[in-house]
Amino acid sequence: MKRPASRPSRTGLFLKRQKRLLRPVIGLALLACAGAGVYLAVPLPLLEQQIAPLRDKVLGTSALRVTSIRIEGANLTSDGAIRAALNIAVGDPVLNFNVSRARENLNALPFIDHVSVERHLSGEIDVHITERPPYAVWQHQGHFILIDRQGQKVPDQGANDKDATAFAKLPLVVGDGANENAAALIDVLAQEPEVKSRVAAAVRVSDRRWNISLKDGATVLLPEGEEAPAIHRLARINASTQLLDRPVVLIDMRLPDRLTIRERPPEPAPASTPQAGDTAKAAPPAHNTPGKDTSRIPHHAQSKDTPKTPTEESRDE
Repeated sequence: MKRPASRPSRTGLFLKRQKRLLRPVIGLALLACAGAGVYLAVPLPLLEQQIAPLRDKVLGTSALRVTSIRIEGANLTSDGAIRAALNIAVGDPVLNFNVSRARENLNALPFIDHVSVERHLSGEIDVHITERPPYAVWQHQGHFILIDRQGQKVPDQGANDKDATAFAKLPLVVGDGANENAAALIDVLAQEPEVKSRVAAAVRVSDRRWNISLKDGATVLLPEGEEAPAIHRLARINASTQLLDRPVVLIDMRLPDRLTIRERPPEPAPASTPQAGDTAKAAPPAHNTPGKDTSRIPHHAQSKDTPKTPTEESRDE
């Protein structure tokens, strides 16, 4: 007596029922393998040449081309440098624009702190730039370096376009530690425009105090840690006496209750050639005491010290 056959499993019953559906799937798989073989067999340049017309037709629609490039926030960075970093122009296919690469290129440019780049399928590209502008020029060990408000170095793009203009207009600070202490002094000078307009450079002395070099060659010695009161005092004195318009060589303001001024010695008068038969005798020349203070300022600003010699006045106490 034969034993009854065991019943088929659920999987077996499912495969038998779906046998008709599996045949088309197997056919599609074989067709895909054949297509892959053709793709690998045909040279890639020939394949690209065949699909190029279709690609150009799709990308050639006006809706998929760059229609405008808007750049905001660029005050120190030249327009040419920005467009070179974007590597895209109006009329180019917008889908060819690589946003990530453009952002990296822009962030690598001088003066730029961070940037935002947006691409729209309508054809618009928006670039928002936040710059880290230089605050001053620092002369250090024979080199001129752009620095920001914190005294950190800001790289420049060379002497051209907007960068050169910004470089020429920035205040100049000189000496060790001048970069880290420049912001406080420049802010005070900005409060006194008449004094600031005459400043050529600010020199840091022993990283303790400042000397101000004026455009006419005069030097102002400021007290250590009391630069702001001294600059305001200098502005008041100049407003009442036009001190900075006089032929001054040195103004020593290191002492709060004294002001020492040294003016340029008068130029000697040209010697006249004596004429024949002239019996008039020239008067003997006046003698000037070297280093003598010949200035006249109001009593409230006049020095109480005996004027120093040039060597003594230029020495940093």
